[in-house]
Parts: sequence; structure tokens; C-alpha cells
Amino acid sequence: MSVKDDIIKFCKISGLDVIGFSECRIFHELDPYFNKRKKLGLENEFEEKELDKKINPFIYMEGGKTIISIAFPYLYDNDVNGKVYFSNYTRGRDYHLVLIEYMKKICAFIESIGAKAVYFVDSNALPERYIASLSGVGFIGKNNMLITQRYGSYVFLGEIITDLEIEPDKKVEQKCGNCEICLSSCPTSAIVKGKVGINNNSNICLSYITQKKDIEDFWFEKLDGRLFGCDTCQRVCPYNKKVELSVIKEFKPYEHMRTPNLKELMNIDNKLFKDNYKITSCGWRGKNIIKRNAIINALFIEKDKIITVEKDTSPYIRDYYYRLLKFFKL
Repeated sequence: MSVKDDIIKFCKISGLDVIGFSECRIFHELDPYFNKRKKLGLENEFEEKELDKKINPFIYMEGGKTIISIAFPYLYDNDVNGKVYFSNYTRGRDYHLVLIEYMKKICAFIESIGAKAVYFVDSNALPERYIASLSGVGFIGKNNMLITQRYGSYVFLGEIITDLEIEPDKKVEQKCGNCEICLSSCPTSAIVKGKVGINNNSNICLSYITQKKDIEDFWFEKLDGRLFGCDTCQRVCPYNKKVELSVIKEFKPYEHMRTPNLKELMNIDNKLFKDNYKITSCGWRGKNIIKRNAIINALFIEKDKIITVEKDTSPYIRDYYYRLLKFFKL
């Protein structure tokens, strides 16, 4: 077997069966894409602003020859229980920690055969979906999600740069055709018609809005049950209708994430946050973002009732609480 086959076999033993390889090179062809998004003001606060870090993998490994892209399926079920929900990707253990554990083992295996390897899990600015498409892992849909054949878009992505020279896989071309279900279903029209991804406005994507520290009042009614993340464009996508479910045990949803308790979330304290929510993929934003979103959703569900927040010691939460009362004229 080749080195490529050995790496694929090792990944499959770990339960990872969607792996692709591409040449490690500077992605000059993405210059116009990133420059146009910057010119249109479509970059969000979480994005790296320096162009070179987005297109040049040699910044991260000087002698890199191959980028390995690995998809981690996370979907256990696609049920939305009740009026409020957490996005599917947040319901199990924090994917950053899970992927790091797997990627360390794969890098150790590559190093055991005398090569160098560096892994990345949301820890660089490289265009991971674009790299995944170049590597044959999937294609980038009109909703800007990476869509795989087996798991649809319900995957996390990790990359490994190695100095091994490995035969690249064939790029997966875009397969959406004339379908525009995600465009018409997006509640804020963040997905825009035209060249895939280039005009999509992540600044008004509800997944992004639920994570922002500061949001304007007009977003309150748009949350519509979303506690963290959105999933609308994924739920309506035809490629996600008959996907295989994940067997990665770490992504099995916690019950409190599958069936969230609004009253508990509105009154979340440090201990409860640490025990139940910090361990998930929404924990990095801290308890106040979750608490704020819970209060917003509670007021919309109860409409004309004043919702009591029992454990409120934060000026940040009080500000949103009184803004919401004013919004509802309570």
C-alpha cells in the first residue's frame, strides 16, 4: 500500500471515512473573492483580516507539500424539540476538543513514518471548505456549506499540512444546479443569488447573530426559537434529507441540549454554565450570550407577559432585559 492508503486506513480505524488530499500551495485564485468581500463590507468580526493568512498555507508550515482534509460527521438526529433549540452542531461535546484529540493521533501516525505534520481545527484562517472541495471531500453549496455525499453538510472539518508528497484527489464540482431552496428559506436573506458564496452576507446570518456580543433590537424577533446557531439552510437542503448519521460517540447530544429548559437558561449561573454548557461548542461565548438569547426567546413565546429573571447580576443582561420590555411595550 502507498503512504496515502496507510493514512486513509488509519483514519478509517478511528471512524473517519471521508478523507481527501490536495496540493499545499498559495491559493492566488481566491484573491478576487476575499478582496470583493472586503470591499462590500461582508467580513464579520470573527474573520481574519490579513489576506496572506487566508491564502498562504506556508505561513503555517514552511515545507508543506500536501494538505489532508478530514470530515467529522456530527449529526445524531435532526429533531427540533419544542419552540426553542440549539443548533445541531452544539449539542454534543465541544467539537474543537473532539477534533483535536483525533487530529493529534493522525499526526502522530504520520510522524511515526518519518514525516512532519501540523493539524488545524478552527485555528487558522485558511479557507477550509475550499480546501475540502479541492481535496474531493465535498462541494461548496449555494449556502456556502461544505456538502459531502454521505453526511451532507453535517460535518466539521479539520486539516493537516504535511511535508509528504501525496497524490491529490479530484476536486468536487458544485452540484446545486438550479436548486435555490436555501435562498428562499433563509430568514434574513443572508444567502444571495450569484457566484457561490461571494455575495453571501455572514453579518446577517442568524447563526452569527446568535453569537454576537452586541445586537440591535430589530434582531430580537428574528431569533424565533434559536438559542445558538440556526440550521435553517441545512434542514431544507435536499442533500441533507437522507444522510448517514454520526457514529462518533463524543457528538452524541446531551439531553439538556436536545430539550433546552428556557427558565434554567434565563437564570443560568456560573456553576450550571461550567457543568452543562461550557463543555459544548457554544460554551466559548460565555454564559451571558446564551442567557440573553434565552430571555429574548422567552419574551417572544410569552408575548404580553413580563418574564422574571431571578439571578440577574450582570449590567449586560439588564440592558437587554429592559430593551426587550421597551420593545414589547411592557
